[in-house]
Amino acid sequence: MKYKIMGIVGLICVFCCTIVISAMDSDNANNRIHQHLTSRQPDAGCDCDGTELCTHLPLVVIDTGGEEIPGEPAESAENSGGEETFSTTASGDTMLSVKISLMEKDDTNHHISDTPDLESTALIRVRGNSSRYFDKKNYLLRFTDENGQYEEHEVMGMDAHYEWALHGPYLDKSLIRNYMWYNIAGEIMDYAPNVRFCEVVLNGEYKGLYVMTETITNGTDCRVNISEPLDDSTETGYVLRLDRGSTDDLKNIYNFTYYTYRIGQIHDMKIDIKYPRSGVLTEAMADDIEQDLSDFEKALYSFDYDTYDYGYQNWIDVQSFVDYFIINEFTCNYDAGSLSTYIYKDIGGKYKMCIWDFNSACDNYQESVTEPQHFEMQDNVWYYMLCKDENFTERIIDRYFELRESYLSDDYINEYMDAVIEYLGPAVERNFEVWGYTWNKYMINPEERNPRNYEEAVGQMRDFCHERGEWLDEHIEIVQQYSHLSKNKKFNH
Repeated sequence: MKYKIMGIVGLICVFCCTIVISAMDSDNANNRIHQHLTSRQPDAGCDCDGTELCTHLPLVVIDTGGEEIPGEPAESAENSGGEETFSTTASGDTMLSVKISLMEKDDTNHHISDTPDLESTALIRVRGNSSRYFDKKNYLLRFTDENGQYEEHEVMGMDAHYEWALHGPYLDKSLIRNYMWYNIAGEIMDYAPNVRFCEVVLNGEYKGLYVMTETITNGTDCRVNISEPLDDSTETGYVLRLDRGSTDDLKNIYNFTYYTYRIGQIHDMKIDIKYPRSGVLTEAMADDIEQDLSDFEKALYSFDYDTYDYGYQNWIDVQSFVDYFIINEFTCNYDAGSLSTYIYKDIGGKYKMCIWDFNSACDNYQESVTEPQHFEMQDNVWYYMLCKDENFTERIIDRYFELRESYLSDDYINEYMDAVIEYLGPAVERNFEVWGYTWNKYMINPEERNPRNYEEAVGQMRDFCHERGEWLDEHIEIVQQYSHLSKNKKFNH
């Protein structure tokens, strides 16, 4: 088969990768589910007549009733006086109510004509920033009940919630970056969004391979582990996003680093409140969150930033910030720390980081920022000061070598990629029957860096991970220069 590149060794790789992950999971409290190791593998055992789509992956069928899904770019910032505008429904709403059906059993193939395992109404819109302009759209889904209220559902073995993101790999021709790195990060950190591959049919039209993804928000038994707002109080756990800000100004906070122009200089970055959501978030809560974050940032940017009594370690889970640095540096995922950057905090707890969006990681962006022989994260808003502390850079170095023996080793990464691709099987070819024209649509510079087929796309990512690991093995100690006294006299008392 054209895209079945692993052939005979595929099942061996799946077996080997299962053993490796199982051994690591014995000491891991996260109990991460890796779909490609626990779900039905592709085979020819289906008894259908071949006249309709037949897939071993979960199948998502969306019916909009003939309406266009809102959220498409409608007018550029240049043409609208500085602000991008996006399409709405005929009634002016930003989300459209649709019918959604999920076929998701692990022990059988799935078809459009099957009785759904989950049938619901949902609100949907196009989501993303630059990805909104891609031909293959990403979607935000919010399940609703018969009265239009949010309703939680378990989806593809993931814990119940009402909100989900449907990520459609488009720029990422390997199709696996988000799935792979969310799962690896989920083994390393306290939390990373859970993910499941699926195939999507929209209004009867096959749209290709997607990744059903947890959004970063509070949940009863899932998502980030933070408390709901307390009754008659402004205290709450919360999730913040550093990106381009919210259209709801109540959610935008004007914290210390915004006031001092440490953020906001690139893409007009802002920090907005992702949780609590609209309808729950009050102005008093937003003020308290803004002050809380500013207090941390003032401590971080003070002369006492590295002291025991007043320093940053009193505000953050240092291990979370170290792991976030390593994962994003290893993959050269340099949106992190400036865009698509999530931080969360529980009542009485410390700040933790959460990864998001590896679509352009691992040599899948412009060459000047993805070449594997450099560092970038140390210049981002909180890491600018964290990396001035010798204890922090020493923890980065120690943790890096620890992870190179496990989840960031060449063997683990290669076996993981092989096993995921083998699991996807014929879904890869189906996806490129729709999106194959993009092999001739060059989206990264220079032009010769664009892969021409699936084998090249996978090889590009594999080669990058190997080269990046080799370079970091020899040069990870470079991070010590950022904390050396000669560089930081003016920051130290």
